[in-house]
Amino acid sequence: MPLITAPVITPPDTGGGGGTPIPLPEVGFAVATYTDPSGTVWPLTDEDAGWFTLADGVSGLGASSYGLTTDAHPRGGARLRYAQPQARAIVWPLYVYGETHVEFVGRWRALATAFTRTLRDGPGWLEIARPDGTRRRIAVYYQEGFEGRGSKGSGIVSDAAAITLWCEDPYWVDPVAVSVHRETGSLSSFFQPYPTVSSSQVLGATTLKNPGDVIVWPKWTVTGPASLITVTVTRTKIVNGAPVVTSESFTLDPTAVGHGNLLAGQKVTISTDPPSVRYQDGSNWVGALDWPSAVLWGLAPGDNAVTFQLNGSGPGSAVDLTFNARYETA
Repeated sequence: MPLITAPVITPPDTGGGGGTPIPLPEVGFAVATYTDPSGTVWPLTDEDAGWFTLADGVSGLGASSYGLTTDAHPRGGARLRYAQPQARAIVWPLYVYGETHVEFVGRWRALATAFTRTLRDGPGWLEIARPDGTRRRIAVYYQEGFEGRGSKGSGIVSDAAAITLWCEDPYWVDPVAVSVHRETGSLSSFFQPYPTVSSSQVLGATTLKNPGDVIVWPKWTVTGPASLITVTVTRTKIVNGAPVVTSESFTLDPTAVGHGNLLAGQKVTISTDPPSVRYQDGSNWVGALDWPSAVLWGLAPGDNAVTFQLNGSGPGSAVDLTFNARYETA
């Protein structure tokens, strides 16, 4: 029997290539694909592939569920102390068929392997693409359900499986990263020969926008020259009906790890989740942060007031950050 595998395709940008958009519960019209840990992309809404989604049974694509920690209130009721997003379970029914029993079994086995290998090789990705070209994906592990109906006549040239996919992170992610670049403006004299105005996209006070629904944890890359780097976010919260301004920051001192000032072109990368600091040669610079006061903060949804301060900056000094927006729903 020839080995039957899924075609390797590029996830569609506009709903083409992975099947016709179909109505999915909690989503609307969309095209779905699954990428297994090997990188092979399996279309889930294309009947010509030999399998397709039974949309009526799909569930788990809406907002995440939360565990609430509360404190009893002496005057009755309770007060919310903390909300913890819970792992997500997605049910995805698939109908698999073939012209012959051999063709059906080959497809059934290949799909089963594509999902169950997540338990050995790491997560796969379930992706939902809208007709307007936007996409959201979520990391999934196989939990159960690739068993067939077990009814009379099933398993000969067709069968259906209701797969449960477990997601340790309940949020959906935009696969297209957001990149932000800020650099030192022109270092020319204000008086000679005429006043100079630099670009607005420079180091200093700026606004960073997170287009998602939940907080994101960016990766920062600092390019020298610089002797001391401080990045601060300022937030306004409403406490007991009144606005309260708070700030969080972290400072990177290259001399704290015995390196000396960052020279022109030298780079340091700071990851906020999980926390890590790496010099361009891969060496660990986590000791360069101003512990214990350092806070590797995340970007809240919407606009974030941020200040970049690079002491000893010069031509070429820059800060770059990247993140993938995260969403409650598919």
